[in-house]
Amino acid sequence: MTKTNQKYLTIPFHIFIFLIFLSHGVLSQTLQEQEQSVLLKLKQHWGNISFMDEWTPSDNSHCSWPGITCTSNSVKGLSLYNVNITGPVPSFICDLKNVTTINLGDNYIPGEFPRAVFNCSKLEALDLSENYFVGTLPDDIDKLAKLQSLVLGGNNFTGDIPPVIGKLQELKVLGLGGNLFNGSLPPEIGDLSNLEDLCHGVLSQTLQEQEQSVLLKLKQHWGNISFMDEWTPSDNSHCSWPGITCTSNSVKGLSLYNVNITGPVPSFICDLKNLTTIDLGDNYIPGEFPRAVFNCSKLEALDLSENYFVGTLPDDIDKLAKLQSLVLGGNNFTGDIPPAIGKLQELKVLALGGNLFNGSLPPEIGDLSNLEDLWLANNNQLVPSRLPSNYTQLRKLKNLWVSSSNLIGEIPESIGDMEALEWLDLSRSDLHGKIPDGLFMLKNLSIVFLFKNKLSGDVPQVVEALNLKIIDLSENNLAGKIPEDFGKLTKLTGLALFSNQLSGSIPEGIGRLPVLVDFKLWDNNLTGVLPPDLGKYSNLREFQVSSNRLSGELPQHLCSNGQLVGVVAHENNFTGELPESLGNCNSLEMVKVSDNRLSGKVPSGLWTALNLSYVTMSNNLFNGTLPEKWSTNLTRLEISNNRFSGNIPIGLASLRNLVVFKASNNLLTGAIPQELTTFHHLTNLFLDQNQLTGDLPSDIESWDSLNTLNLSGNQLSGQIPEKLGFLPTLTDLDLSENEFSGQIPPQLGLLRLIFLNLSSNDLSGTIPSALEIAVYANSFLNNPGLCSSNNVLQLKSCNPKSQNDNMSTPYLVLIIALSVAAFLLAVSFTFIIIRCYRSKHGLDPKWKLTSFQRLNFTESNIVSGLSDHNLIGSGGSGKVYRVPVNRLGNVVAVKRIWNNKKVEHKLEQEFLSEVKILSSILHTNIVKLLCCISSESSKLLVYEYLENRSLDRWLHNKNRQNMISAARSVHPGILDWPKRLQIAVGAAQGLCYMHHDCVPPVIHRDIKASNILLDSDFNAKIADFGLARLLVKQGELATMSTVAGSFGYMAPEYAHSTRVNEKIDVYSFGVVLLELATGREANSGDEHTSLAEWAWRHVQDDKPIEDALDEEIKDPIYVEEMSCVFKLGIYCTTTLPSTRPSMKDVLQLLLRHSRQMANGEKFVGTEYDATPLLKNSKRERSLEDDDGIFASNV
Repeated sequence: MTKTNQKYLTIPFHIFIFLIFLSHGVLSQTLQEQEQSVLLKLKQHWGNISFMDEWTPSDNSHCSWPGITCTSNSVKGLSLYNVNITGPVPSFICDLKNVTTINLGDNYIPGEFPRAVFNCSKLEALDLSENYFVGTLPDDIDKLAKLQSLVLGGNNFTGDIPPVIGKLQELKVLGLGGNLFNGSLPPEIGDLSNLEDLCHGVLSQTLQEQEQSVLLKLKQHWGNISFMDEWTPSDNSHCSWPGITCTSNSVKGLSLYNVNITGPVPSFICDLKNLTTIDLGDNYIPGEFPRAVFNCSKLEALDLSENYFVGTLPDDIDKLAKLQSLVLGGNNFTGDIPPAIGKLQELKVLALGGNLFNGSLPPEIGDLSNLEDLWLANNNQLVPSRLPSNYTQLRKLKNLWVSSSNLIGEIPESIGDMEALEWLDLSRSDLHGKIPDGLFMLKNLSIVFLFKNKLSGDVPQVVEALNLKIIDLSENNLAGKIPEDFGKLTKLTGLALFSNQLSGSIPEGIGRLPVLVDFKLWDNNLTGVLPPDLGKYSNLREFQVSSNRLSGELPQHLCSNGQLVGVVAHENNFTGELPESLGNCNSLEMVKVSDNRLSGKVPSGLWTALNLSYVTMSNNLFNGTLPEKWSTNLTRLEISNNRFSGNIPIGLASLRNLVVFKASNNLLTGAIPQELTTFHHLTNLFLDQNQLTGDLPSDIESWDSLNTLNLSGNQLSGQIPEKLGFLPTLTDLDLSENEFSGQIPPQLGLLRLIFLNLSSNDLSGTIPSALEIAVYANSFLNNPGLCSSNNVLQLKSCNPKSQNDNMSTPYLVLIIALSVAAFLLAVSFTFIIIRCYRSKHGLDPKWKLTSFQRLNFTESNIVSGLSDHNLIGSGGSGKVYRVPVNRLGNVVAVKRIWNNKKVEHKLEQEFLSEVKILSSILHTNIVKLLCCISSESSKLLVYEYLENRSLDRWLHNKNRQNMISAARSVHPGILDWPKRLQIAVGAAQGLCYMHHDCVPPVIHRDIKASNILLDSDFNAKIADFGLARLLVKQGELATMSTVAGSFGYMAPEYAHSTRVNEKIDVYSFGVVLLELATGREANSGDEHTSLAEWAWRHVQDDKPIEDALDEEIKDPIYVEEMSCVFKLGIYCTTTLPSTRPSMKDVLQLLLRHSRQMANGEKFVGTEYDATPLLKNSKRERSLEDDDGIFASNV
């Protein structure tokens, strides 16, 4: 071969070598560079995944990147488990030529089985579990011939499991569970001779069978719940079971709201692998937050609201990374709201209201950029703090509720940047400063609740939030004018601006609003005339403008649309006549126009309005005669200080429900009709300062509910009827300035009169001995014929005494006084000597203090205050003192168990019982034990001091007068029905906590009115745990060594058995409910029965429940609630313990009525922030006696 040819032949050879190197990429990049390029391409393909943040181009080997495993500097493993991948598997994934393991489990990968993995020729392990794959498995899946592990569970694969899977002879692990396969298991799986793991048997059943098994296990775990009766094994799909929601025949939703679950959340609940929604709200689930839900990897919505959960929320709650809705309101969670909650970036709904959190509002909530609903209301244990400013950066937020959660400071000006905001409730807080101008510029805003704050300044005058439906700015310190722009709010249904300092006139445009229903502007400084068109264009329901300085006439169209319920316009300067539209207004329930200058005749149709129950027209210039026909529902009629004339109509007798009738200072003439004695519910009758004549009606004793009778300043004559003395509740009697004659009937001495005036008549004879006391010193003046047997009344003596007798009395008094003084001086001197001796010889007791709270006093502050001057009560085991502890005026209550007595074992046990229980209980409605102080001879328990002392002092006549006189300046109208219901709810909450939340549960054993204490706002707290006992296990009977309790409150079984449970407290609490509803004492049913027995007999005898209610507070507005509480009291005091409700049932019913009452005070929606606890109870029971002869809905 020639040289030339040799050269020619070498050229192709060099080219060949070059092409070989080129084909392997050696000249362009190394293998490492190629793999790094593929991985970076993967990162780009799957987007912004934080797990891949360290995947960056660098000289460092990609083998150190998270999720990458290498052998000999080449990628062998790709592990991207649970890193939030949301895109499909790319076709180039197998450009990683040496990859043997791919793990993409627990992500959000969609689509069908990724056939791209067939190109990974060395693949030995593939995990695509817990994703969103759909469709069928490939019939040629056996192309993955080297697979040793195939895990595809927890997806939505359907169809048959391909038989060719039996050809994967290297397979050791096969996981196909948790899918939607609808065929049968292929027998070819039996050919997999190397198979070691069938994933714990998930292949032994289809997904449907697996889910049905979990659900039946749930049913068994939670016991006999009727809602789950249809959960039975069958061929029918469990997707049709109540409470179950499915997608593609797999369980996605578990909705068990209000089905009476009482057990904890089980650990296996997340064996429902595809579960996205869990709703267990409104049940009785106890315990701490169920961490088991952390295993529900696809969970998007969790509702555990209105249960009995306690403890703190987990600091790692952000593990629920996919949550879009978290609703935990209405529980007893405590501690801080965890900052980690701000990491739940998918969250749209966050509801934590109605708990006992005692930290502050975490600013991290402001990081939840997708949040639409935020409810933090009714967390009144939170540390007082400002609304975090970054909450206003939640630009998607539609609803913000943070009422009753101790907000302070000002409303952030940046709230005007929350463009999506529709509902704002910051009510019942301590906010001050101005309302930001930007608030009423929000285009989507529809509801604004800022009531009960300390906001001041003018209401923003420019209003562009034209979607506003309800505005409640009441009970603040707002000043200035009502914005004219409010007249542009055509969607406005409710406007509440009452109890502020607003001035100027009411914009006329408000009267033309087309859907205005509630109009409440009372207690301001408003002037001018009312908008004349009010009621003309809308279905006006509530019209309340009292306590202003408004003038002119009332609008003529108030009831033009026939929906008006109330006209409240008293204490203004209105003139003219009442609008004629009120004469044809059957919807009317209340008319209050007292203290104006209204005149003319009252429209005749008003008196007969079908629903009218409350009329006050006093202090006006009305004239004319009273009609013969009246609304039979009328309970209160006040027309004093007008110019009504003529006779009192006999037709008034049709007012069978009349409670108050005041017609003082008119021009009424004639006799008091005999027919008026049919007023069996009448408590107050004022007919004074008229021109009435004749005798008093003969059947006056039928006024058996009468408290006050004032007939003074008339021309009544005849004798004072003896039957007046038999009116059982009469306390105020004024018959002065009439023409009564004859003797004062001695029967008047039977009355418990607080006020009596019989002066300026023509009475004669002796004063009855029972009335010859100093309190009636001015009660008999200007009756020349009267005499007295003593000189207390300053009347002439019926039996004059000699001068010597008169002289001896002062000397006798002086001698007695000197003797007593000498004795007291001697005793005091002896006491001082003994004290000095004991002090000198070290005999003063040594005190040991054990604290349970942070204190601002020492034991010496307490001991030094144990004087008779500070004594406020005593009982069987000790005395109670009110002790000031420092110069700041702080006061505590001290219970002294013994006083220099030898310690008795029984008292020692009671003392230890009370300390043990109270030191371990922390609840708003249980009295707080501050510390214990003990010596050898005495034991002291130091409590928080509650200003209003015990309930019985306010509830019953024998104690009430002193308490009312002490508190009248602060609390007018003491213990009306709303306060009583508030007290009932508070006490029930305390007992409910003891029975259902304490571990072990606590039985009080001595619930009674005197053991329910009241703070300055009449919030109830349970006290005196000296008889309480702990139950070893919930539901287990406890054996008591002695019978405890108080007469009238003790359950029947307690008298003859020492084996009792918490139902004895339910019985005692039922008696307290009856006391609240009737005003009677627990042992005052009648001469033979207790209150509980009397109430039961009252109902069995088919007597109206209204007749049993406390007449002093019975207002038609509250009769329904009072009747329900009365019936609930009977229900609680049934003879058989098993038929009594639990305290949780009792509380639910009381809360329902409390909410209804609250909603009655404001227009619809104002009390929205009071839910979740104030909800409708679905557990109402029947009232049945032991024989089943009486039934009525509670």
